[in-house]
Amino acid sequence: MNKKIKTPAVDYLFDAILSLKDREECYVFFEDICTINELLSLSQRFEVAKMLRDHKTYLEIAEKTGASTATISRVNRSLNYGNDGYDMVFERIEMPECEKEQKTTLE
Repeated sequence: MNKKIKTPAVDYLFDAILSLKDREECYVFFEDICTINELLSLSQRFEVAKMLRDHKTYLEIAEKTGASTATISRVNRSLNYGNDGYDMVFERIEMPECEKEQKTTLE
């Protein structure tokens, strides 16, 4: 983890995000804290990561998302050499509900 980003201010931001209860609250908060372009850029990177994980080509990804090859490459680098944050989130959101309940029960 990059120690440069681990600051009290970032902790406070993450605590705020963790306090959000549902998608509607996310829309309200993120529309206030981000510009539309910032939010669309974040969602584009997330979509690029999903497509890379699904073994789509750079060309397919660029055509579908409008992402530049530089953005696709940056996301690919994070998937391959990052902190596995994308994989952690993808596993959680793709897990069927019954498996989530089972995992929670086992913990």
